[in-house]
Amino acid sequence: MRILTGLKPTDNQLHLGNYFGAIKPMMMLADKFQDAEIFLFLANMHGLTQLHDGNQLKQNSINILKLYAACGVDLKRFIIYNPADIPGHAQLNRVLTCLTHMGFMERMHSYKEALDKGTAKEISVWVFCYPILMAADILLYDADIVPVGKDQKQHVEYARDIAIKFNNKFWETFKIPEPYIKPEVWTILGIDGRKMSKSYNNYIWLLDDEKTILKRVKQIPTSTQTVEEPKNPDECNVYKICKLFLTPEEDKELRKRYEAWGLSFKDAKEYLYEKIIAFLMPIQKKYAEISDQEIIDLLHKNAEKVNELANKKIKDIYKKIWFSL
Repeated sequence: MRILTGLKPTDNQLHLGNYFGAIKPMMMLADKFQDAEIFLFLANMHGLTQLHDGNQLKQNSINILKLYAACGVDLKRFIIYNPADIPGHAQLNRVLTCLTHMGFMERMHSYKEALDKGTAKEISVWVFCYPILMAADILLYDADIVPVGKDQKQHVEYARDIAIKFNNKFWETFKIPEPYIKPEVWTILGIDGRKMSKSYNNYIWLLDDEKTILKRVKQIPTSTQTVEEPKNPDECNVYKICKLFLTPEEDKELRKRYEAWGLSFKDAKEYLYEKIIAFLMPIQKKYAEISDQEIIDLLHKNAEKVNELANKKIKDIYKKIWFSL
């Protein structure tokens, strides 16, 4: 079995939503399938659609991979690579683009959203074609499972449809991948109650210092209920975020405190702050111990292995479409 997923380096940091929504589920999936190969690609070819500063894209890529390692991703087991080092990604993208109709692409959620906003002419061609490159990223390695966020599920479905179309035209070539989404982590809430996102400015970075974290926690809005009043934890954003860090026993105890009298929102926020600090300090310590060169060397090493697999797949594809005579 082969599990494949990507990370997009459009920022030089990751926030708690990235950890609980992507990194942790990926590690849990790896634990579940001990014998599976884990492919983790650096989606900087996708990142170029948003970030046009080469030096920043490079540093973002290194920082993000250092954070993945600091969060517990096993660099020996996870095959982490840069698709820009693998010509097969661009080659397969070209082939699949030739087989994909405009009407099919116009059903993409992000394009329809741009139409609704009247901004469709402002997006780049590559943003419009994003799902085709993503399909190439997936299909090139015969991935069985593709862990994605809820908003990316359509792109895996596009990859499946494109693969089926190719297989019907040129014989069985691509494995049909399955998306993997854990419903309980579909949406990680930010400090304002919406999905944690940089665009909402409601995030807590994994590398934030203690002073910044405390400030962000204090910004979480709460109700006007008094200390004496019992409270519903499921209606409190402080609890919803705090639950991410709790054991079942700790969660049960905190719920009891909410439902009884005597818990102030100030106490709840202080408890959340302590949990966040206890969680992030080991990550920050490990991050500081990983050098940039260690990540660069890893990418170069893995590129050789992955390129062999990609070249073999491209040769098979080229024979079937008569690119190779």
